[in-house]
Amino acid sequence: METRVSIIGIIVEKTDSVDKLNELLHEYGEYIIGRMGLPYQKKNVNIISIALDAPMDIINTLSGKIGMIDGISSKLVCSKV
Repeated sequence: METRVSIIGIIVEKTDSVDKLNELLHEYGEYIIGRMGLPYQKKNVNIISIALDAPMDIINTLSGKIGMIDGISSKLVCSKV
């Protein structure tokens, strides 16, 4: 199956949502290339970027599930190859 490289940018505004996010990322762990998290204490948020190599249906499903978590904002960027 054809895969694409993508990045999901995530802003966590409610720390209560982190456990749900981590469970979801663990569920899709086989597709995750890498993850970087940065706490930004000045604004009391956490910034996370997730790099993926997965089929588009998996990428869209994960991105949609992340976006539905309360207190979390996310945006998806996909490669053209």
